Amino acid sequence: MDAGEVLVAVVLALLSYAAGSVPFGLLVARVTGAPDPRRSGSGRTGGTNALRAMGRKRALVVVTGDVLKGVVPVLVARFLTGNAAVEVLCAIAAILGSTRSVFVGFKGGRGVATSVGTMVVIFPPAILIGAPVFVGVILATRYVSLGSLLATAAGGALVVVWWLAANGSVPFAYPVYATLGAALVWLAHADNIDRLIHGTERRFDLDLLARD
Repeated sequence: MDAGEVLVAVVLALLSYAAGSVPFGLLVARVTGAPDPRRSGSGRTGGTNALRAMGRKRALVVVTGDVLKGVVPVLVARFLTGNAAVEVLCAIAAILGSTRSVFVGFKGGRGVATSVGTMVVIFPPAILIGAPVFVGVILATRYVSLGSLLATAAGGALVVVWWLAANGSVPFAYPVYATLGAALVWLAHADNIDRLIHGTERRFDLDLLARD
């Protein structure tokens, strides 16, 4: 890339981080008068904690917003540059914003919904593989964190993506992102992983799905 293209990539990455940083969990709480999700459960602003604090309908809005935080930056990067590496850079920046938001003291969610949004654009089959794993693990164990971790591993760092890249079917940047994106989500779950190992992780209450 020449200097102009590098500048465009840097600007897009910064904007992607800003987009990823938008704390939809907090915004929905304030707009609707619902409890601040940071004051309950895990203290995060993502969909699961929004469900605990605000109920199903508001949590759905939060999750939708968080997914779009991944979709939009990657689509914009694709439209403006047509460069797979810039798409990946913006995807990483969006996840970093989601997990370390500049608007809420560099805290945020776990980055799962935003990573899903990025993969919807970058490699949609990953969602078809990861979604059943996510739902199945939660139903079997009632650990949302475990479902997120295993689904991210299944739908992100896929051998098939690397195989497709080796055969020239997808840009090499895509499997690199599939691995890095999964790693970022796992890093955001470091405390959950510790609790899972020690048997102290909170189980998901399925009755929450019935709350409006």
